[in-house]
Amino acid sequence: MIQLALPFPAIDPVLFAVGPFAIRWYALAYIAGLLLGWQLSRFIVARGSLWGGTSPIQPVDMDDALFWATFGVILGGRAGYVLFYNLPFFIANPLEIVQVWHGGMSFHGGLAGTIVALVLFARSRKIPIFSLLDVAGVVAPLGLLFGRLANFINGELWGRPADVPWAIVFPTGGDVPRHPSQLYEAALEGVLLFIVMLIAVRCGALKKPGLAAGIFGIGYGLGRIVGEFFREPDPQLGFLMFGSTMGMLLSVPLVLAGIALVVHARRQPTP
Repeated sequence: MIQLALPFPAIDPVLFAVGPFAIRWYALAYIAGLLLGWQLSRFIVARGSLWGGTSPIQPVDMDDALFWATFGVILGGRAGYVLFYNLPFFIANPLEIVQVWHGGMSFHGGLAGTIVALVLFARSRKIPIFSLLDVAGVVAPLGLLFGRLANFINGELWGRPADVPWAIVFPTGGDVPRHPSQLYEAALEGVLLFIVMLIAVRCGALKKPGLAAGIFGIGYGLGRIVGEFFREPDPQLGFLMFGSTMGMLLSVPLVLAGIALVVHARRQPTP
């Protein structure tokens, strides 16, 4: 029986190049996510009504927070990939650690790096830490959306073999039709989670510090776990205990931390 599959769209990962200088869709995705998140964060902190009166953060604070968050994403994302996904390779090839243009970023590492950066920034400005993390949780799905779309354009992180009508044969995935798991994750971690976060803000989540950040942790963790059922595991790791993947295992603590934040926040009095 002939199995039908959709062809992979012929999208060049390089938008344009001038000599050795190239602009890649992947880099633009990071930039777009950061800039849109920055603009939305300024909008959120400027609306005192969303905070129950007066916002504890000023829009100008978000300008500097963007700088700190960018370094947290890059350094944490690379460190997370090195430690969690390919440590033996990087021990044998330490110079590859700084060669980020070869690929290899971990969302969980980037999240940890961003949290550390924002906590340090909040302490330096005497801004409530949980309130700043709440804002980050609201805008983060925008970055996830663009990042997953860039994964699809790059033809990387493709899904497991599939016989669904929308299965795609990826250039680097052999001649096997596969789930476009990057698009599944873009829908779950990007679009759906962003809608959930906007609804939470609309319902007053920012009035209880830590609540929005907790909702994000739960939402992303669950969305990532679901997405991992369709995503091909990293070849150097394969399947782990009980058929799980590294993405699943790293998401479980995130869900638990999110639940703890939600419980803590809901116990606080509403201003």
